[in-house]
Amino acid sequence: MAVHKRSYRGYAGQLTPLWSRFSIVTRYAFKNVFQWKLVTAFFVFCFFFPLICAVGIYVSHSTRLLAMLGGRWHFAVDAGFFFLFLRVQGSLAFILTALVGPGLVSPDLANSALPLYFCRPLSRAAYVLGKMLVLVSLLSRVTWVPALLLFLIQSSLAGWSWMWANLWLAAGIFIGSAIEILVFSLLALALSAWIKRKLAAGAALLAVFFFGAGFAAAADAVLGTNKGALLNLGRLIATVQAQLFRQPWRSPISAGSAWIVLLAVSSFCLWLLARKVRAFEVVRG
Repeated sequence: MAVHKRSYRGYAGQLTPLWSRFSIVTRYAFKNVFQWKLVTAFFVFCFFFPLICAVGIYVSHSTRLLAMLGGRWHFAVDAGFFFLFLRVQGSLAFILTALVGPGLVSPDLANSALPLYFCRPLSRAAYVLGKMLVLVSLLSRVTWVPALLLFLIQSSLAGWSWMWANLWLAAGIFIGSAIEILVFSLLALALSAWIKRKLAAGAALLAVFFFGAGFAAAADAVLGTNKGALLNLGRLIATVQAQLFRQPWRSPISAGSAWIVLLAVSSFCLWLLARKVRAFEVVRG
């Protein structure tokens, strides 16, 4: 505007608190998540198995329906049930991560949009947290949230004494899902930041899990060792969850080693994000 008009006034409205500014990144990133119909369809599909489990729990406590089935219905809601539930939903959560995660950071880097973020009062940590919360929110809705709802349904039908006796299952559900969501989210964001093409980042995420499992098996066969499982992230997560639910699980590595490797992978992904998510990028000629 022309200087002589002198009509410019600085913003005098209420400022967003510093601690919550990451939520702005999350809110705008969410707008692009369900623009792809495949993501919407798959997200809805992720709730079919929890719905089937809820029906199974109800039938197992209905004497009328059990009589109609002739007493042949066996549906035990125990630690093994919730371990299997998280294994199934965890697989779906990984596919959902591969669909959504690569498109969170790569467009900002490919279009050199990070300076527009960081010229505002927004830190790099808040940016990463805001993007990460998109995945955390989506994956929570298909893992520990429906699992805890099933836990509450079972508690209401079996009696609250069952709930108090099995509170450790609720803790296992939350912790087992949290470590899975953390690894999936950080790995997806790190690959999205370093591989600026969305499809290539998604393919790299699939390769880390599927080719990692194959490479681990090949390493064990060639080297005659049983430590190749340390490269199999899916098996590491299953080992940790099996410990939380006190389930027998054949694994050549201990649960403690699995915890250490998963936390190391998460730390490495954070380091990769810290190196790449910057307001400027030095290009060496």
